[in-house]
Amino acid sequence: MNKIQAGTPDTQSTDVGAENLGLLRWLFPQAIADGRVDLDALQRLLGSTVDDGDEKYGLHWHGKSAACRLALTPSTGTLRPAPEQSVNWKETKNLFIEGDNLEVLKLLQKSYSGRVRLIFIDPPYNTGKDFVYPDDYRDNVQNYLKLTGQIDHENRRISSNPEASGRFHTTWLNMMYPRLMLARNLLNTSGVILIAIDDTEIHHLRAICDEIFGDENFCGTFVWEKKKKPSFLDRNMGTVTDYIVAYARRRDLAPPFVAGVVEQGKKYPFNNAGNPVSVLTFPPGSVTFRCGDRHVSAQDMSSGNIKTELLDDVRITGARNLNSFRLRGEWRYSQAKLDQFVADNADITISQIPFRPNYVNRSGETKKTTNMLSHRINGVPTNEDATAEMRSLFGADVMSYPKPVGLLKYLIRATSSDNDIIMDFFAGSGTTGAAVLRQSIEDGYERRYVLVQLPEPLTAANKEQEAAAKLCDELHVPRTISELTKEFLRRTHSAITKEASMFSGDTGFRVFRLDSTNLNEWSNSLPEDLDRAVRLSIDKIKRDRSNADLLFELMLKTGVDLCSPIEQRQVAGKDVYAVGDGVLLACLVDSIAPADVDLLGHGIAEWFKALPVSETTCVFRDDAFRNDIAKVNLTAILNQLGIANVKSL
Repeated sequence: MNKIQAGTPDTQSTDVGAENLGLLRWLFPQAIADGRVDLDALQRLLGSTVDDGDEKYGLHWHGKSAACRLALTPSTGTLRPAPEQSVNWKETKNLFIEGDNLEVLKLLQKSYSGRVRLIFIDPPYNTGKDFVYPDDYRDNVQNYLKLTGQIDHENRRISSNPEASGRFHTTWLNMMYPRLMLARNLLNTSGVILIAIDDTEIHHLRAICDEIFGDENFCGTFVWEKKKKPSFLDRNMGTVTDYIVAYARRRDLAPPFVAGVVEQGKKYPFNNAGNPVSVLTFPPGSVTFRCGDRHVSAQDMSSGNIKTELLDDVRITGARNLNSFRLRGEWRYSQAKLDQFVADNADITISQIPFRPNYVNRSGETKKTTNMLSHRINGVPTNEDATAEMRSLFGADVMSYPKPVGLLKYLIRATSSDNDIIMDFFAGSGTTGAAVLRQSIEDGYERRYVLVQLPEPLTAANKEQEAAAKLCDELHVPRTISELTKEFLRRTHSAITKEASMFSGDTGFRVFRLDSTNLNEWSNSLPEDLDRAVRLSIDKIKRDRSNADLLFELMLKTGVDLCSPIEQRQVAGKDVYAVGDGVLLACLVDSIAPADVDLLGHGIAEWFKALPVSETTCVFRDDAFRNDIAKVNLTAILNQLGIANVKSL
């Protein structure tokens, strides 16, 4: 008989280091001894592939090892639901999370690992100014709460990064490295990450991405023409471009980045001056002639810089070639490609003499994008367009350097398709969310977004922040960037509802806020805290937390999507929740008497049998039971009726 699993509450997120150790144990069990990695044994197993020299190729900086350890340190936080700040809370599958993105990425590891198709981020450029990110990671959640003014304001800190500092690049790298490590885990096998960057750190970004994602998974660098007119603040030249670096989780599985669909009926000449001379053989009936039925003798058909020589006589009857014929020339396509055209019954035409064969594309296939994103070449908008978009929604410039929706739409169309999850954990204005919705309207796909933004205080350091602070005051919300993000998403929802009334897709979003865990943690770090720690340990659930808070923390810890459907029922007079069609069952009432056990156990089991899942995790509050007998009896009933995994908080 399985016993109910209780004891120390699980207050931490996924232990990425432990999971990596488990993978290593599965691959190389001989290299694991007493739960530790035997590096000598691992080196013997890997043989000559190990570089054991003192000097190794790579980018090194002060704090790199600490940044790596930081990514592997589990979070002690949770995500608390905020339905009152959301739009279409019950129906939507879009997420907006307010919090430090490092901690949020840790918390999402179980629920979203390997599920995200596209991550786009526009991180802070290294301009020599302050980063508003915690730099004391002894307890990052507490540091974050202090930074954002949610608890005692004393000792609030930001990461200072003046350009004169010897750690100018180091500070930026230490901020980016652990976040990219965690982001990689969220990508699915065909997923792609796109990172906006400027000249200052692009070479360092490439170096750390080569380490984290593997240089073999580098897909290329987009050059985005961000301005129509250059700025001549630089001493040497005016700058009009930024970059977007692209890496795949596995490049061999990532599809080509598309720029739309090939125009139906577009002609592609076989001739391509300058290519090596070769001979193509056209099988009988493979070409449609538009020069009338006739006999054409072998001859040189070259003219100008076009080299074409017909090597065989051709008989044309019924607009088709009765016999095979050969052409010598400089060709765009190989014989293998021509044979594929013929096998696919593709339309190959010759309109006149001299012969100039064309492939007429009627496949509707996609065409691959170039790496140049320009308003002049492919209609990709600029920063000026982004400013105009902000003005149209807010009536003022409330965000510095926002990205235009059209740029994100182009990238989303190029790298994602139906039912994909798109993530941005430096959400800023929320442009990525708007682009996901608007691109889905255009192509009819159902995409979802996950946005994360730090509630960075508005400092009124420039005219945009002054306007943003004024707007926040008018809305009666805190003066933070995340409040602007939420308002941008709300106004985008309203605009789409008016503009595209026939669109039935999901334009809402669920809001969650990063906070400390709902469970009281044992802490005896200071003798004077001992009495308080003992009192807190008696109440395992913090007194200011709701059942909804507990339920969503359970979803994070058990790997359930935060937008899964939740059904609530009364079972034996108790509220019971079924999450995700029953993958998680939870009864979070604070009192279960011995007399309740039989009816509650049978009622939950009966409901479970009607659900479409074959396995579930059933969770209760440990302190809800009057005694251990009631706890054991309820577990036994559930085990006997088919629910083997029973846990308590």
